[in-house]
Amino acid sequence: MPVIVGLHNPEPTYSGTRHNIGAEVIAALARRSETGLRRGPRRVRCRVVRARIGTESALLALPNASMNVSGPTVRGLLSYYKVAPRDLLVIHDDIDLPFGRLRLRSGHGHGGHNGVRSIVGSIGTTDFWRLKLGLGRPPGRMDPADYVLSRFSAAEREEVDHMVADAADVVERFLNDPERAMELAGGRRP
Repeated sequence: MPVIVGLHNPEPTYSGTRHNIGAEVIAALARRSETGLRRGPRRVRCRVVRARIGTESALLALPNASMNVSGPTVRGLLSYYKVAPRDLLVIHDDIDLPFGRLRLRSGHGHGGHNGVRSIVGSIGTTDFWRLKLGLGRPPGRMDPADYVLSRFSAAEREEVDHMVADAADVVERFLNDPERAMELAGGRRP
């Protein structure tokens, strides 16, 4: 069964921030499958749910660890459920991708994303899937860390909601046909 992880910072302070957009996609998938995330087994350290997404089943997960140290939690999740890294899909933000764009790929490096870097370091491979949601670069001289920890503006929020829904569509397609899902993600324009 594939494992789909949304990277986020679980502390309430970070709810609704750009960095937590991966969690928004997981929440959208859980709503579609009419399920809710609940505390997983103690060794897993995630909120999880087995969900029916379209015609397929998958395990949705949100780590209880902060994004930048999510690797050990993801490693524990894969170990507990006996899932190979190639059956892992990590959903996360990407400031190098233009705002509103999506990209699905497998086998690439961390791209400077500390959460992905932590996962690669913990599971020892880049052989897993990543669905990136484009935030675009920070405006002016704004520090990238401050940017990803900021909330979306009211003007951006409507587009973000569409992007999250489209990302959930990509995940649904991914479970049946990863190649077609890559095309679907790559064709998304704000």
